[in-house]
Amino acid sequence: MSRVLVAMSGGVDSSVAAALMHEQGHDVVGVWMRLHDVADTYSEFKKSCCSLDATDDARRVAAHLGIPFYVMNLEREFDAGVLQPFLTAYLDGRTPSPCVDCNTYVKFGAMLGRARHLYECEAVATGHYARRDVRADGRARLRRARDEDKDQTYFLYGLRQDQLDHARFPLGELTKPEVRAIARSLGLSTADKPESQEICFVPGGDYRDALRDRAGWQPEPGPILDADGDRVGEHGGSAGFTIGQRRGIGVAADSPRYVSRIDPLSNTIQLGRREDLETRTLPLGAVSFVSDTPPSGPDGAFRADVRIRHRAVPVPATIRPATANEPRRGGRWIVETDTPVWAAAPGQACVLYDGDVVLGGGRIERAEAATPLRAAPLRATG
Repeated sequence: MSRVLVAMSGGVDSSVAAALMHEQGHDVVGVWMRLHDVADTYSEFKKSCCSLDATDDARRVAAHLGIPFYVMNLEREFDAGVLQPFLTAYLDGRTPSPCVDCNTYVKFGAMLGRARHLYECEAVATGHYARRDVRADGRARLRRARDEDKDQTYFLYGLRQDQLDHARFPLGELTKPEVRAIARSLGLSTADKPESQEICFVPGGDYRDALRDRAGWQPEPGPILDADGDRVGEHGGSAGFTIGQRRGIGVAADSPRYVSRIDPLSNTIQLGRREDLETRTLPLGAVSFVSDTPPSGPDGAFRADVRIRHRAVPVPATIRPATANEPRRGGRWIVETDTPVWAAAPGQACVLYDGDVVLGGGRIERAEAATPLRAAPLRATG
């Protein structure tokens, strides 16, 4: 059997992943990643994967399993590959996908590199709910987990072949209740630990706190426009809003209104009715394919199911290159869905599937036809 590094967050999923790899006879090394300064505090609700109590939980499980345990400092890599892009995206009026960046650049990037060079590990295993198999031609495929409710392939689409070759997902064939049952049967201290839901470096759950504390964001009031460009109110800072947001806008209307556009240059947000946020065309940037090459089709186009949010229902679509010679990685593609999708936020990931196989994905871009928002004077009422 091989030597495998297991990323142990201190939660039940990564604990069971370590236990399963150990039971299979692998030489397992447990590692907890120090990613940011939240690691210097304890979590009030013991849900965070990155606080001091999470470190204690991971170390306790490793000792129970009898495997070596280390703390790996990846703060610099996390700051450059995840935290700064997260802050920049919100300040630019986009909605980031930090878990995608963390998997691509940190867990299966920097950590995988260190695992091979420092600990002579052949692979990195995580507690992700995903499956991996190898085709007859030797190329690895990323597939959705058996537990559809827990499937996390949306956050893994950016993995390259050389990363997927060395990735292991022990929980891919299990459901969450089965994972907890295994943890209880093994007497693991994390068996009934609550799941972490928040962004790991925003323990309070409000990303605007991170913008203030980590990027020096100082909210400035700006205009709120309706669908016709008329000024209908004032907001407290455009970076504090996301596409599709309904609550907290502070504008009364005869029917629900949602944030439909954000213009950080003019510090303006625009509202629309629900139907105004529907679209069938999505421009994608920074596109990558798991197999390193896009599926072939007439003029480069191909069919796939697309998902624009982690739990969104996949929608059939045609995907075509934006130009004739788009690069295999980092290029621009156009997604045309068979039925409309709602509130496609620039910056969010759009992931492409062929059945349960992940083809790849990219980041949603702003429509090229969009023009800067211009606010008309606030109309007097009464």
